[in-house]
Amino acid sequence: MAVVLSIDAGTTGVRCLAINQAGETTHSAYREFTQHFAQPGWVEHDAEEIWNAVVATMTSVAQHVDDTIAAIGITNQRETVVAWDKASGQPRARAIVWQDRRTASRCEELTEDGFLPEVRTKTGLVLDPYFSATKMEWLLGPGQVSADADLAFGTIDSWLLFRLSGGVHATDPSNASRTMLFNITTLEWDRELCERFGVPIDALGEVKASSGRFATTTTNLPVPAGIPISGIAGDQQASLFGQACLDPGQAKNTYGTGSFVLSNAGPTCPDPVDGLLTTIAWTLSDGPANETVYAYEGAVFVTGAAIQWLRDGLEIISDAAEVGPLAASVPDSGGVIFVPALTGLGSPHWDARARGLLIGLTRATGRAEIARATVDAIAYQVRDVVDTMNANLAEPISDLRVDGGASVMDLLVQTQADQIGVTVRRSASLDTTALGAAYLAGIAEGVWESPATIATQWQTSGTFTPTSDARSGARYQRWKAAVERSRGWELDS
Repeated sequence: MAVVLSIDAGTTGVRCLAINQAGETTHSAYREFTQHFAQPGWVEHDAEEIWNAVVATMTSVAQHVDDTIAAIGITNQRETVVAWDKASGQPRARAIVWQDRRTASRCEELTEDGFLPEVRTKTGLVLDPYFSATKMEWLLGPGQVSADADLAFGTIDSWLLFRLSGGVHATDPSNASRTMLFNITTLEWDRELCERFGVPIDALGEVKASSGRFATTTTNLPVPAGIPISGIAGDQQASLFGQACLDPGQAKNTYGTGSFVLSNAGPTCPDPVDGLLTTIAWTLSDGPANETVYAYEGAVFVTGAAIQWLRDGLEIISDAAEVGPLAASVPDSGGVIFVPALTGLGSPHWDARARGLLIGLTRATGRAEIARATVDAIAYQVRDVVDTMNANLAEPISDLRVDGGASVMDLLVQTQADQIGVTVRRSASLDTTALGAAYLAGIAEGVWESPATIATQWQTSGTFTPTSDARSGARYQRWKAAVERSRGWELDS
């Protein structure tokens, strides 16, 4: 039986999985990498360390795989920018991560200059340091990287493809659409946007369909040379595909470092909606019949990262798995509200200067109440996005498919159902991001016949229906009041 290797290069670590034709993970390996915080608001990664994590996890999985490796798929943290040298294949600077806020002032300047309507129309995005363009512009500043003929700019997928293939520089539309340099209607790099940000268009990779052969593996890897690398998608779009949300109106949320709610918007690029992003979900083939699917997205910057903060910052837990039981040990948060705007607020607020807020503390507040407030905050942030989607979609979301590490918490998923008022279905596979990348690669190489085939493989591990809770509405209103207090907090020094 053939398997597909899926490389899931996330924000805090890399996971490699072998997935068989039944959509089952047969082997997996994971390795964390270092988070660098050089200054407040800055988040950086060492791209070479990410590559080493890919090699290590591929080695671990490949030595246990006896079946033929039919293809490799790549999914990745989006918007994170790597600058590297095409000749040497080495990074020229640390990667600037999607969470990084160093270009907030630049985004405000561009907004004041009236540039936002053009960005919204061409890219479906907003002017926020979350996206790649201002990161590239910053890297091209004094004392950083040179805009010479050997400069390559790319998101993490491009960086890994370049190293796996021995020099192919390419990406897919789902990742390109997150750079603020890609026109999502013409499906091309936009020369005017590149000129505005001073990014050499030749430094950007070729944009190819998400499902299709990008390259083959080079020599001196943990896997044989010549294996097709045939599927690439940004992590949230890959999760939408892995969750089999293949029809317009179907929606998913991934509880990862952040939370990302995506709703399939169909084959026609929809009009911009305030508070949401319009993005490319995937493209299944190149050429005129490109089969491009669009999505509306709400991006919440900090959810799982808030749990990490409880562990590493406040040190009130020693393991992330403790949060669920600790939060469930109390009936509610005791009036505590946590706004985890640790790197600003994403959808639907888009406030790069918002900062975290913990309010409602009393002498009775303890670890459990803060843990419960954190779980509540995750659900509230997702409700903010779902409410915005429902106010603008022709058909409101009827159910929500969820995945990601925090979705193992029954308390969180039930709270989510109560807050949004619709059924929440937890995927039987918590690795739908990696699964989506595997499906995209496998469809290209004939492992799976079509998207319809993968839809038959999707299964749920739990269904959570809303319960009647008169207090949930009042608690949400308190949450909204706390969000307003958190906004615009950071000021330039």
